[in-house]
Amino acid sequence: MNAQLATFKTPAVENEPMRSYAPGSEERRGLEAALKQLEQELPFEVPCFVNGKPIKTGKLAKQPIPDSHARHLCVYHEADTATVSAAIDGALAAKNEWEALPWSDRAAIFLKAADLVSGKYRYRLIAATMLGQGKNAWQAEIDAAAELSDFLRFGVKYVEELYQQQPVKNSKGAWNRVEYRPLEGFVLAVSPFNFTAIGGNLVGAPALVGNVVLWKPSPMATYANYLTYQILVEAGIPPGVVQFIPGPPPEVVQQCISHREFAALHFTGSTHVFRTLWKNIAANLDNYRGYPRIVGETGGKNFHVVHESAELTNAVMQTVRGAFEYQGQKCSALSRLYVSSSLWASGFKDKLLQEVAKIKVGPVTDFSAFMGPVIGKPAFDRIVGYIQKAKEAGGEILIGGGADDSTGYFVQPTVILSKDPGSITFVEEIFGPVLSVYVFDDKDFDATLDLVDSTSIYGLTGSIFASDRSTLLRAANRLRNAAGNVYYNEKCTGAVVGQQPFGGARASGTNDKAGSMSIFYRFVSARSIKENFVGLEDFAYPSNLV
Repeated sequence: MNAQLATFKTPAVENEPMRSYAPGSEERRGLEAALKQLEQELPFEVPCFVNGKPIKTGKLAKQPIPDSHARHLCVYHEADTATVSAAIDGALAAKNEWEALPWSDRAAIFLKAADLVSGKYRYRLIAATMLGQGKNAWQAEIDAAAELSDFLRFGVKYVEELYQQQPVKNSKGAWNRVEYRPLEGFVLAVSPFNFTAIGGNLVGAPALVGNVVLWKPSPMATYANYLTYQILVEAGIPPGVVQFIPGPPPEVVQQCISHREFAALHFTGSTHVFRTLWKNIAANLDNYRGYPRIVGETGGKNFHVVHESAELTNAVMQTVRGAFEYQGQKCSALSRLYVSSSLWASGFKDKLLQEVAKIKVGPVTDFSAFMGPVIGKPAFDRIVGYIQKAKEAGGEILIGGGADDSTGYFVQPTVILSKDPGSITFVEEIFGPVLSVYVFDDKDFDATLDLVDSTSIYGLTGSIFASDRSTLLRAANRLRNAAGNVYYNEKCTGAVVGQQPFGGARASGTNDKAGSMSIFYRFVSARSIKENFVGLEDFAYPSNLV
C-alpha cells in the first residue's frame, strides 16, 4: 500500500443543483431519451455480484413495473445459501486491504461515484427509478440524482471532519490521539423500495469508513440499486467490499445475522421487520464476536398542526405536497392533519379540496401526472383496505377514495374527515395517498398538541403552521419528542442532506440522522492512543516519599 505523504483536504461540497425538466429543456429531452431506451431494452437480467463477479443462481424473481404490471423491469437472480456464504467470506477477505487503503483514496472513489451519478448516469438512473419505483420525473430527480450524489459527497466531507475529532489535551511528554476503526466483521445493508438514494447511503456510509458491506436490496427497487452498485464499481470500489445479493429477505437476512462476524445492521423499512430483526439479533448475542450495531429508520405517522393564525394558502399547498407527492410512499409523508375550526371554515377546507381535485394520476411517462402508481399489489390492497375501514368507522371521504389496478396500481388522492382522532387511519401507518383530517376548536389548541403527541407510536416528522412566534415555540416544546424532524410553516417531507439531518425516534427508528456526521459514528469503533516520550525512572509516587 502506498504511503500517504501529505494531509489532503477534500473538495468543497455543495448540494447538487436540481434540474427542472421543463418542456423543451435539454434535461427533459435527455430523460425522455433514457426512458425510451430503457423501454426498448427491458426486461433486464440482474445477477448477484460476489467479489465483483456475476453469479446467476437460476432462481429467478421479477421486478414489476407498477404503472403497467403486465410488464416487468428486470428479472433478477436470487441469492441462495451458497451465494450468501461466498459473499460473507469474500467480504471478510477484502476487509483488511480496504481498511488499510489511505483515506484520500477511499474518499476519491466516492467522490467519483457522486460525479457519475450526477453526470454520466443521471438520466438512466432517474429513468430506472421512475419505471421501477413509480416516481414522477421531479421526485426521481430529487432522489436518484440530487440526494444520492449529496449523500456521497457530503459523506466524504463528514468523514473527513470525523477523523479530525481529536483529544484537546496532552500531558507533558506525551501525545494523545484517536483513530476511528471500522467495525470487526461485516455490515448488512437492507434497503427499501422508495428511495434509490437510501440504498446508496445504507451501503456508502459504512463503506466510507472502511467497512465491508453485504447489500440486500428491496425486490421492488432491484434494478435501480443494481445500477448504483455498478456505479460504485466503475468509481473504483474494490471487489468484495460491497457484495450485491438480491433475494428473499427472510432467508438472506437471517443467514447474515446468524454469522459470527456480523457487525452491524443498516436498515430502512417497516417497523415490524425492524423489530423482528432486532429480536433475532438479540437472540444471537452469544454467537457474535462483539455487540452488533443496529441502525434503522422505519415508519412514520407524520403530522401537520395548523393554528388559527396560519397563512392559509401556504398551509394548504404544503399539505397537498406533503401528503400526495410520491403517492404518500415516503417515511416522512403527511398522513395526519389537525386544523383549527375557524381556519377550516374560513377557506381551508374549500381550498384543500380544490387543490387536491387538480392532482392528475397517471403513468410516470406522462410528465403532467403529479401522482403515479403505488408500488405493488400488496400496497394497493392495504391502502384500499384502510380507506374502507375509515368509512366503516364513520369517516367522511371528502375527496378521492377510488382505486384501479386493472393496468397499474393507481389510488386516487384521498382526504378523510373524522370526528374521532383515535380512529385507525390516524394511528396506523398506511404508506399511501390517504390524508386523515381532524378539525379542533380553536380554544383546544394545547389539548390537540397533546393528542398529536400521544396518538401515534411513531416520532419521525411533523410540521407546525402559525404566524405567531410564541405559538410556534409553544407547539414545538409540547411536541418535542413527537418528531425527529420538525418544520415551521413548511411541509413535513423533503429533508436535504447537509441541511436537515434526517431520522426519528420512538417506533420510527434509532434517530442516527442520515445526512450528517452522526451516522458515521455508528459504523466506527474508536481506539484511543497515548504515546509516551519521556520514560519513568522510578515507580513510586511523590506522595510515597517521607
